[in-house]
Amino acid sequence: MNPLTKVKLIQELNDREAQLGTAPEVSWHSQYKDSAWIFLGGLPYELTEGDIICVFSQYGEVVNIHLVRDKKTGRSKGFCFLCYEDQRSTILAVDNFNGIRIKGRTIRVDHVSHYRAPKDSGEVGPIGASSATTATHCQSHITDTLAVLHHPLVV
Repeated sequence: MNPLTKVKLIQELNDREAQLGTAPEVSWHSQYKDSAWIFLGGLPYELTEGDIICVFSQYGEVVNIHLVRDKKTGRSKGFCFLCYEDQRSTILAVDNFNGIRIKGRTIRVDHVSHYRAPKDSGEVGPIGASSATTATHCQSHITDTLAVLHHPLVV
């Protein structure tokens, strides 16, 4: 199935559930209640793990990320798997980020039911004392990215 078709189908499903007032227990999201992993596709190739974490940490604490890269060149292949600390964050990310445009590319965000991170994936450690600069950079990056996206979260 075409990735953009999948984006539209997820958006239509979410809209239909919102109109019907579907209870969380019977939502399509509930079949993924045991997984805190999401799939991100269609990402701009120049994004780094840090860029992705900055944007997606709006809906929860990111504990692991696996940005798939070409083995020879090390360049991003434009998709990754991201794990949140809390599974409920996956619902927020799928509902709010699926179909948005980042740097001119429409991204796909979807649940992943069974995923095991490779040994070399980027497990995100606790934020240490030197994180003030990182936090400032993240907040600035999020604001800049959302302003470009005209996202409703921009304050």
